[in-house]
Amino acid sequence: MNTNSHRQGLPKAGTPPRLQRRLPDRTPIKGVAKVVVVSSAKGGVGKSTVAANLSLAFARQGYRTGILDTDIFGPSIPVLFNLSGEPRLSNDNMLVPMSNYGVKTMSMGYLVPEGQVVAWRGLMVSRALTQLLRDVAWDGLDVLVMDLPPGTGDIQLSIAQQVIVDGAVVVTTPHTLAVQDAVRGIQLFRKANVPLLGVVQNMSVFCCPGCQTETHIFGKGEGVRKACSELDVPLLADIPLHPFIGDDAHRGKPTVVSEPESSRAEAFLTLAKDIGAKIGLSSRT
Repeated sequence: MNTNSHRQGLPKAGTPPRLQRRLPDRTPIKGVAKVVVVSSAKGGVGKSTVAANLSLAFARQGYRTGILDTDIFGPSIPVLFNLSGEPRLSNDNMLVPMSNYGVKTMSMGYLVPEGQVVAWRGLMVSRALTQLLRDVAWDGLDVLVMDLPPGTGDIQLSIAQQVIVDGAVVVTTPHTLAVQDAVRGIQLFRKANVPLLGVVQNMSVFCCPGCQTETHIFGKGEGVRKACSELDVPLLADIPLHPFIGDDAHRGKPTVVSEPESSRAEAFLTLAKDIGAKIGLSSRT
């Protein structure tokens, strides 16, 4: 047997571990100091609404903030920020973010005609993601929030492998199926060596706006607390299921902007302060 033939194409001894596994080097995003990814392994848990309000909370606390919508097939940020149209190009052919409420935004939703389906396969998705990650002129952000698509697939892995991420937040509801998927999301980030900041339990309790009665529609959160305890992951916040949070999102004016003094907005502001402390953002308030 020719042992040399089995060594052809293998990395040499002493090659850094990432190159041994043929992974690209993680690099920072140009013009961005800190990156926080907001993820869920399941759709319908309000992840994009949480990401949008988190970015707005950072901005309200004085940070230069951006949000990047990495959901190629179902972008939400244009609706949440009440933005439309196509971004212009800078003199060096970089995409210039579109801004509202003091937050810079970028999304595939700006680059594809409204109502047109994105029916792409792997290579095209990879190229689009690369453009969103590398070809945007953020121009000096303190923090960039990334709204990841649901699941634990190619986009999540590509970001984890290619970008220096300062922390990941996993969003779930108290529902058993959502918690099971959140655990998978936690495991993904750990395998990818991405710092895990903690879990946000969204829609934790329904607050009746009329009588103020609280109802735990999806359960009382025992599953979330048990999972956090077993996996040694902090529970960062309980966000209520309040009809105004959904209404604010639908009309493109999220709660932190529309009702900044409300208790439901305070939940996002507190979350931003806690995350800022964890990733080393200096206090602005």
